Order: sequence, then C-alpha cells, then structure tokens
Amino acid sequence: MMVAMHFGLMAVMNFTTLTVGMLWLHAFTFDPEWLPARGRVGRQPVLLYDGECGLCNAVVRFLLREDATGVLRFAALQGRFGQEALKRCGLPREDFDSLVYLPDAEGHVYRLRTAGVVAVLDAVGGLWRLVGWAAWVVPGPIRDAGYKLVARTRYRFFGEYVPTPLPDAGWPVRFIE
Repeated sequence: MMVAMHFGLMAVMNFTTLTVGMLWLHAFTFDPEWLPARGRVGRQPVLLYDGECGLCNAVVRFLLREDATGVLRFAALQGRFGQEALKRCGLPREDFDSLVYLPDAEGHVYRLRTAGVVAVLDAVGGLWRLVGWAAWVVPGPIRDAGYKLVARTRYRFFGEYVPTPLPDAGWPVRFIE
C-alpha cells in the first residue's frame, strides 16, 4: 500500500525526489515471504532448458538458489524427459532456442520464451513474482524479440556449459534424469 501511495504522490504532487528515495527504501525492506511461491497441490512445475548452454545453466543455478521452497524441477531439453515432453506438446525436438515451462510434468500445457520466464518467476515467488508482474507491462512481441536476440547470441557471449559440481547437496534431486 505504501508503494502505491508513493506512486500516487509522484503522479499528483510531483514529489519525485522523495518518492524515488522511498521506493528504494521499500525495495530494500521487501520481505520475500510476503509473496510466497505458488502452492500447487500434487503438481510440480518443470523448466526445460538448453543443457549445453552456459547462460541457461547459470540461470538454472540462480533459480535453484532463489526457489527456497523447492517448487521448480529442471530437465534438459536434450535429455530423455525433455524430448518426450517436447513430443507430447507437439513442439520441435531439435530447436533449443527457447525454454519450455510445464506447469505440470504430466500435462500438455506449456509456455515458451518470456511467457515461460514470467511463469517461472511467479512460481519462485517473492520479489521475483513482482518482477514477473512488471514484465507483463511490456507487450509480448517486444519481450519475445528481446528473448530471441539473447537466444541467438548466448553461445557467443556465454559459451557452452562446462559441468561443475552443484554447491548444494539438495539440488541434484530437483533435476529430472
């Protein structure tokens, strides 16, 4: 409510300097527990990612750290589970330029590119849910154009994934395969 009030003050009374400072204060005092991860009874969402991409693997490690409740599971698009899921969803099985978010590992519903990113952020919860909500302000075609640009250049800037041990002993169980 305080954030909405400060945006209102900025719009109506032009207290930009005070409002920006207060918004920063709210951002630093935000408690991720205020926006918990989405509870899905009996369902565990799965993120399919390019298992050979350095950027994709870095994002997966980031999500492992941020997903404190352990809601998300992960599988490489190139793996057996990933290939079966792509076939089940009617998606091409040799194109790894998009992540695929499956709200349920057994279902046929999926989200690609930035719609998948927003769904992942929503599943993780906390501040990341707010970031996902903010991403919906940008029209989908524009978001997806930026996503495709990163997808085309990711190997040039981040290279191929070099396997390294996972720092947390509980993380391997969150991977399928």
